Amino acid sequence: MTAVPLHRWHPIQDLPKDYGRLASEELRSLADVWKDQQSALAATEGLQLFNERLERRWAIETGIIERIYSLDRGVTHLLIEQGIDASLIPHGATDKDPKLVAQIIRDHKNAVEGLFSFVRGERPLTTSYIKELHAQLTRHQETSSAVDQFGQQIEVPLTRGAYKRLPNNPERGEGATFEYCPPEQVPGEMEALIRLHEEHGKAGVPPEVEAAWLHHRFSQIHPFQDGNGRVVRALASLVFIKAGWFPLVVTRDDRLAYINALEAADAGDLKGLVHLFTALEKRSFVGALSEAGAVLQRGRVDDVIGAARDVFGRRQQALQAEWEHSKDLAATLQADADRRFAEIAAKLAREIGTYNRSYRFRSDAEPFEGARDHYFRWQIVQTAKKLGYFANTAPFYRAWSRLILTTDAQAEVLVAFHGIGHDFRGIMAASMCFFRREETEDGEREVGEVVVLPTEVFQVNYRETESTVRDRFSEWLEEGLVKGLEIWRIGL
Repeated sequence: MTAVPLHRWHPIQDLPKDYGRLASEELRSLADVWKDQQSALAATEGLQLFNERLERRWAIETGIIERIYSLDRGVTHLLIEQGIDASLIPHGATDKDPKLVAQIIRDHKNAVEGLFSFVRGERPLTTSYIKELHAQLTRHQETSSAVDQFGQQIEVPLTRGAYKRLPNNPERGEGATFEYCPPEQVPGEMEALIRLHEEHGKAGVPPEVEAAWLHHRFSQIHPFQDGNGRVVRALASLVFIKAGWFPLVVTRDDRLAYINALEAADAGDLKGLVHLFTALEKRSFVGALSEAGAVLQRGRVDDVIGAARDVFGRRQQALQAEWEHSKDLAATLQADADRRFAEIAAKLAREIGTYNRSYRFRSDAEPFEGARDHYFRWQIVQTAKKLGYFANTAPFYRAWSRLILTTDAQAEVLVAFHGIGHDFRGIMAASMCFFRREETEDGEREVGEVVVLPTEVFQVNYRETESTVRDRFSEWLEEGLVKGLEIWRIGL
């Protein structure tokens, strides 16, 4: 049976001329916040420990994404915290020999550490370096899958640091194949990739756009017999590291969104991949800002004393007008949420409330320093845990708005505004969740499962302008409302 091309290979294409529309102003302002505060954090062990954990996460997850090995989440967390050690991987926690898994992960970590050395040395990106990177990442991999001239799947020895000699076009079901660059065209396409990348650097293409473009075009070439995914995530990380940002950490939880974004890019739309990379970098920025202070407490006595000194210093800094700007923005966004919730409550009352006079739809809110601003802490913390950040519910800033849907039972959509991280650094968050109040046998109402609505925490920083923040917030709020109301409708 002749294979049907699902995607035909063609030479790589440059960025569209209007690539600027793909860039994220939010990410740019967050990067500016990071630059403002990086010097203060660089003097602490906190930032160093955060970076080490991030590199370990990259090293572990880049192999899981490619299904080179599997690893339990609990063991993954242990390795990230304690270091890459085969003795920490119990029997049954992986599908491979723990010693081999640890060796492969260490290879990945050495490779990502090498990216920082590469940037410090101000070396230009070359095909030779990409081959070096491939050899490092596949150091303990002996073979790879290939297709022979008869279309049969075979295992062949993996030649590290060398371009493929056989086609590596994967089958996507029912005989359909995805055509990557033919082996004889790879050297020329890789040279073209490097040339265009250099031109983009001179033109000042934003990092998130360049990382997405480089990732996708390299993936279309697929120059190596195996290991292409690991290499290309390292190259995308290199773009971010050159910008002073963080390695691109794509986890198993991001895999579906990652694949969908790459497929959209295959169809000519790079927006989804840029958006995903933007979200992943935001995750790292916020993590660095919120966690660096916390890990200080695990340091030496001198570090703890220094941390205490920094706390007092930051309390003074938090009074600065620049940092207060993020609180003003949060108050503006809460007013927007209040208006939108009131509109929806009124519409529901008109269109559904007439069916039963006992049905009630209303909005409710508590501003910063209101008597009830400490309400809903449990829901806020649960939402933050699911989104992977620390919600600071201390009274330096907390406020909330909610939409209350009362039919035969009561459901609520909650938007909460609070700080990110253990200390206030001018970064505010808005989270959004849905929950029901379920009646118990003794007539009490208990809060049921907390469902996260938008899949990302909304971030506000003091570098942003009101107009850009409100536009972003409006989109984020509508996304959450659609999801929340649909959950409510299904449960009626």
